[in-house]
Amino acid sequence: MSITVKDVEHVANLARLELAEAEKERLAVELNAILKYAEKLNELDTEGVEPTSHVLPLYNVMREDEVRESLPLDKVMANAPEEEDGHIKVPAVLD
Repeated sequence: MSITVKDVEHVANLARLELAEAEKERLAVELNAILKYAEKLNELDTEGVEPTSHVLPLYNVMREDEVRESLPLDKVMANAPEEEDGHIKVPAVLD
């Protein structure tokens, strides 16, 4: 597989990037070098190797969801930068 300048232009268009002609040429050369290096993986003998997505086994390490008491309001408000009528006051994000 080979990457052409037209392919680089197509991807740049999808990403809404404006590239100069020199950049397009350079990126095509660099992407082709990356693909050539990745082709070396085809030389490896993978017979009998199980397909994996991770090197180590993964498992969920989250705690059980248990009902417990909330913090008292005064302790929560002690951490708030500003308070107004029992609520944490934050800067407006909409006009």
